[in-house]
Amino acid sequence: MIEDEGGGRFGFSALLVGSVRVIMSTFIESSQLLDIARKAALTVGEPLRMAFRTPMDYEYKRDLHDIVTIHDRASEERIRSIIFSEIPDSTFVGEEGGKEGDGAVVWYVDPIDGTSNFASGIAHWCVSIAAAVEGELVAGVIFDPIAGNLFSADLGGARLNDVPIMCRARVDEGKAVLLTGFPNARHVRDVGDRAFGAQAELLDSCHAVRNLGSGALHLAHLAAGWADATMGLSTNPWDVAAGILILRQAGGRFVGLDNGRMLEPAFLAPDYFAHGGEAAYPTLERVTYALSAREAAPKQREIAG
Repeated sequence: MIEDEGGGRFGFSALLVGSVRVIMSTFIESSQLLDIARKAALTVGEPLRMAFRTPMDYEYKRDLHDIVTIHDRASEERIRSIIFSEIPDSTFVGEEGGKEGDGAVVWYVDPIDGTSNFASGIAHWCVSIAAAVEGELVAGVIFDPIAGNLFSADLGGARLNDVPIMCRARVDEGKAVLLTGFPNARHVRDVGDRAFGAQAELLDSCHAVRNLGSGALHLAHLAAGWADATMGLSTNPWDVAAGILILRQAGGRFVGLDNGRMLEPAFLAPDYFAHGGEAAYPTLERVTYALSAREAAPKQREIAG
């Protein structure tokens, strides 16, 4: 919170736009940050689309399951440049380059969510950008350049290609479609054989379980009403921040967990489950709570933001 010269208080910090300090109302500020996130996502989207399904090398980060391409790094650098040129009063938290700056607006950026898909020629990956002020998400964009889908949200609502969206979910868990990347190799390291028992429960309790290879798109598709629920473990803020705002603004529920306890702001929680509308999925909730609370090893996260 800041005060103006007359002692009034504003919901968010003042922003530096170019060389001019501008103090805006909450909704106007949120809309402005969304415009910047949208500009950055669209700017890198076309080069990524052109690079897709061309020969490319990649490097390993933590292990053979975690890769990075030159396109991840180039896209993140371009997004960083746009953000700091538009809002110098920023903190940038990117998957590839880590944290830079100490400004009032905190940006969480995954330049390619679904890098393994991207590098393999599988058309399911996206650019994810979110902005938070004082610990509250205020703008988010998830851009799928191949499908041409731009999911976005500010404090005024959620949209798909500028058309308002509201999530829908089947009331019966047995009819639900669950999108999740669980279990993967990291989850097996974290919770051991419990991962396979939990997977069996989810497979049995839901109509269908699908792993599309991008947690951000899982959340976006849930917000659009194309699926009913999602869950994840050992995530980072750049994986989920944009998707959380888009889903919540579309009427969905997202619960962030840390060691089996709810955590807010939820984008800082390593584990989560989410679903649309008024649905309640008891098996999904129980399984996610249990996995979050009973780790076999410390969660392998990178930056809490």
